[in-house]
Amino acid sequence: MRQGWAMPLALASLAGVATGALATTALLQGLGVAALWCLVWRRGRESLLLVVVMLVAVRILLVAGGELAPGLSRQDVRLDARVLDVSSQAGMARLDLSVDACRPLTPGLPDCDALARVRLSVYRGPDIQVGERWRLTARLRPPSGAANPGTFDYRGWLWREGIQATGYLRQSPAPRRLAEADVSVRRLALAHLDEQELAPRPSRWLAALTLGAERRLETRDWELLNASGTTHLVVISGLHIGLVAAFALGLSRLLARCLMPGRWRMAIWPWWSAGMAAAGYAVLAGLEAPAMRALVMALVGLWVASGRHAPGAWQAWWLALALILLLDPLSAWRPGLWLSFLAVALLILIWQGRSRPRGVRGWCLALIRTQWLLAPLMAAAVLLAFGRLAPAAPLVNLIAVPLVSALMVPLGLAGWLLAWVPPLSMACWTLFAGLAQGLASVLEAVVAQLPLWQPSPEQRWPLAIGLGLVSALWALPGLDRRWRAVGTLLLVAGSAWLPVVEPERGTLWARVYDVGQGQLVELRTTHYRALVDTGPRFGSGFMPLETLWAPGQAFDDVIVSHGDQDHAGGLAALEAEHDVDRYLAPPGETLPVTADACRAGRAWQRDGVEFRFLWPPPRVGGLSSNDRSCVLLVTAGPHRLLIPGDVGRRVERSFLGALTEPVTVLVAGHHGSRTSSGPALVRRLAPGSVIFSAARGSRFGHPASEVVRRFRLAGSCLWSTAQDGALTLRLGERDDPDISAARPLSWRPGGVGRDCLALESPASIPGLPVPTSTEAETP
Repeated sequence: MRQGWAMPLALASLAGVATGALATTALLQGLGVAALWCLVWRRGRESLLLVVVMLVAVRILLVAGGELAPGLSRQDVRLDARVLDVSSQAGMARLDLSVDACRPLTPGLPDCDALARVRLSVYRGPDIQVGERWRLTARLRPPSGAANPGTFDYRGWLWREGIQATGYLRQSPAPRRLAEADVSVRRLALAHLDEQELAPRPSRWLAALTLGAERRLETRDWELLNASGTTHLVVISGLHIGLVAAFALGLSRLLARCLMPGRWRMAIWPWWSAGMAAAGYAVLAGLEAPAMRALVMALVGLWVASGRHAPGAWQAWWLALALILLLDPLSAWRPGLWLSFLAVALLILIWQGRSRPRGVRGWCLALIRTQWLLAPLMAAAVLLAFGRLAPAAPLVNLIAVPLVSALMVPLGLAGWLLAWVPPLSMACWTLFAGLAQGLASVLEAVVAQLPLWQPSPEQRWPLAIGLGLVSALWALPGLDRRWRAVGTLLLVAGSAWLPVVEPERGTLWARVYDVGQGQLVELRTTHYRALVDTGPRFGSGFMPLETLWAPGQAFDDVIVSHGDQDHAGGLAALEAEHDVDRYLAPPGETLPVTADACRAGRAWQRDGVEFRFLWPPPRVGGLSSNDRSCVLLVTAGPHRLLIPGDVGRRVERSFLGALTEPVTVLVAGHHGSRTSSGPALVRRLAPGSVIFSAARGSRFGHPASEVVRRFRLAGSCLWSTAQDGALTLRLGERDDPDISAARPLSWRPGGVGRDCLALESPASIPGLPVPTSTEAETP
């Protein structure tokens, strides 16, 4: 391939990604016009690039088009599928399945023939192993995930993994194994590793480092690696595959030198053997996205290093990007792809035109220089991709990178090569275990002094830009060192003075989080921070509250409207990870924390904002859990926010007399259930905006259709966390309240005036009764 093709191919692949993601009528028509032009004028080069665009776009459209039809949401389907991965957590298992056949069990429903990959939760199911084929009955729903600012995008993760539906295994009809797992060297190797007498942590790290089994790592492993900035060392990457390729190349060239002393430098087969060794290792490691990306980059790197009709460094960079996007278009959404290519681009920039280091001292200095130049740019990229900074990373990686690459990975691989001689294999792995334990101890000690930092969302872009400029100052050639130092000091000083944005006096910032079937509202003034409810706890043990903030947050008040699981389920995570000065809850409510009583008339002011309870009364005997809910009214300037919990219509009529003015924003009672938001409340409050805290695709059917119509007729602007994601409100200024959604309307249809959602109640599902309980659902 000519060098001039690399960049156009990469750009054509990126254009295909954009075409598949947007897929607008105008864009597809433009592609058709371009194709006709190429045919008429016989433009071969342009035609080939257009074919690349279409191939990439079609593959993305096939993934998007294969997602489960909404009409099949929560319907039973029969799947014939092969098990790709099994992971266990909290008394349940997660299955990743490659679907061979899919059929709805209820006649008249849409088909699901295009479904290719599914993720299932299994509770008390059969023993299912990777590689087996099963016939399963599952209840599925289209891919979805919570949308909260600055948190993990689960919906985006499902998309880039190609997962087209999620759900859970049904026990009737009973699952049936169709075929045993085929022989797999990787599974045999993992089984062999489980039989060895290694400590748990070294065993997990050995599996991840040498076999790509990073899913064996536990949460505490990931927390330590993330906090120290060393995650890249335990995922099969260019480092590991490059080491295998380098070892195979060195051994082959040594053999060639012995066999043909005069012509060994001209031998081609050592390069081929290095490429085959790298490919074999990547296949052994599962050839998942990181391994496949590393393999492509290693093979292109071998071509460049061979010097045989090879492209230049930048042409190779573009060529590798094009090949990866052609092989796996969804990798364009994986942060790891861009982190890898950004790092390689900086390495090319740093070393292009420089002489090769000489001697041990030269290589050590080169390693230190490279690491320090890479550190700020990689920190900026990680900050934008994952919202975190590891202050210890530059220091730790100076030790960890050479330790892992020069000792741990070779020892781990040597143990596998010597597996047929158990004493030698165990000797290698014992040394590996000692180094792993030592490295873990060092990481823990450093992280204790320099813990992981998660800047606020408004600080991320300024910090990332500053770090990127620091890297550019030291990487770009031709700049005087004094100017580099002065520029770095100025950027560091500017970063240290980044303002922390806080509400002004008399204003309230509120956020209704997207927590599925539950409620969690955060309230902030200048020097006050409170929560109303803590979100649900799902059947798997997962609590959405765990994902919203870094540990160590401080809250002045936490108001638990009542003890139902969808409102108080996150208390365990709150107690374990954060500091709370005071809990407030209805009198007599049974909670795992000590709480003061919220009673009608109790009020307080913070920073010019008034907080007042309208319900419950001092005596709550005879009231249900829902009707005992704390009802909170917050007044900020001309704006009023009402959060009524799950109270019913009778209770609503009881506290309406305490409301003398309309409400600016209402968090709809009981998630929009028909038991709340009665006509009397809607007429009296005439809320300007109404927010439904409901789950996407909830089996409870929230919000109820009559409630939606009632608020629409009242002229309210309707929002729903199920559609909009988290809703952020700024109240207290003289203008209309500022309400922004985590899923803005510009990315989806349905807006009517004031950027509100043209909300409709979820369609009823034939044959599936709507439960009366509001206990948190299992995702």
